[in-house]
Amino acid sequence: MILLLAAIAAAISFLVLTSDFTRWFGITISTLGIGFALGLLMQPRRSVKSNGNSDLPRAMQFPPALLNATINEMREGLLVIDSEMQVLAFNRAAGDLLSNFDPATSSRRLTEITRNPAIYDAFLDGVRGTERAGVKVETYTPERRVFDLRVVPLRTTSGVNGAVGVFFDVTRLERLEVIRQEFLSNVSHELRTPLTSIVALSETLEVGAIDDPANNRRFLSIIQKNAARMHRLIDDILELSAIEAGNVKLRCESVQLRPLVDDIVNTLAAAAAVRNITIRNEVVGDVYLLADPHRLMQMLTNLIDNAIKFNRDGGTVSINFSRGLRDRISVEDTGEGIPSHHLDRLFERFYRVDRARSRELGGTGLGLAIVKHLARSHGGEVCVESRFGEGTKFTIELPKDETSTQEAQDDTSE
Repeated sequence: MILLLAAIAAAISFLVLTSDFTRWFGITISTLGIGFALGLLMQPRRSVKSNGNSDLPRAMQFPPALLNATINEMREGLLVIDSEMQVLAFNRAAGDLLSNFDPATSSRRLTEITRNPAIYDAFLDGVRGTERAGVKVETYTPERRVFDLRVVPLRTTSGVNGAVGVFFDVTRLERLEVIRQEFLSNVSHELRTPLTSIVALSETLEVGAIDDPANNRRFLSIIQKNAARMHRLIDDILELSAIEAGNVKLRCESVQLRPLVDDIVNTLAAAAAVRNITIRNEVVGDVYLLADPHRLMQMLTNLIDNAIKFNRDGGTVSINFSRGLRDRISVEDTGEGIPSHHLDRLFERFYRVDRARSRELGGTGLGLAIVKHLARSHGGEVCVESRFGEGTKFTIELPKDETSTQEAQDDTSE
């Protein structure tokens, strides 16, 4: 039994140490701790003294309950089987990822607790003396999770007596990889469209259209428009990347909201006037917020600009403020609204309800993602409500400015 436990300890350490994934450094440390604990329990007794008393090393006093608790607190699933494919031991994480686990599982065969062929084949190879690494295992209990399974044989002096497997949860890593691939695909697509136009018009000018007074300036204007679009896109990508990486330092202070909204309205007034859209600043004059004024202006500019772009001709954009458990700034338009099935993905990067219209209006598809991450950087959130055919309302929720609230209460009491 001692040899078998020693083999388990060595196998666990081997599973992690041989992994070439640097992102599992933390997993390596925790698993090595388990191997060390098992090693302490398995040290041989010292020789018996002449007086008949045995001198036990201090490591032999390592409490079994502590070892059991340590193994059960591992985030990685641990499963040990013998040469007959029967379960010898498992921890809590392994029980959670396989739905048929129960306290009596240790007396059952592997095929009784899982029908997943990838798991069975990996452990079968382990019992036969072959190491398996990088086995992808998917479970759906209750949601989809992805594991990287590594199995090694349990070797003792008598040969292979079983196998031990460790399940590394890579669900989040796989999700991030999907997001990365989608991001690269979207960026490539967004850059390809204006770049194709620039190349085509440049070639047209080069072969003689530059001497055509009827079209040369129009072609140059289109080139300039597409170059500006690429510039905005790259700026937004860099901005969003910096915010997501936590490299944007907020300088929060007490900000009077109404003058800040007035500045934004004056900046966007020309664009609104082209379509006869009315912008109403309904924020009262004595409202103060705790926020970074530059970032707050950036968030509201994005939302108000969108409300103008996607509004009806002759429509209205209203900016309001309310105070409850949090400070809430809302931007509401009277446009066509957004279908409900789009709302959950509205703040994703490059997600557009109407791609053609968004590009026509000069959008990069990153504005709402920037708003979301800036709101979260303030400790707040942004949400959306929409009634299709009636309009859309975006609300930024920020932590309450307790100082301003207290001052207002003091003024009222006086």
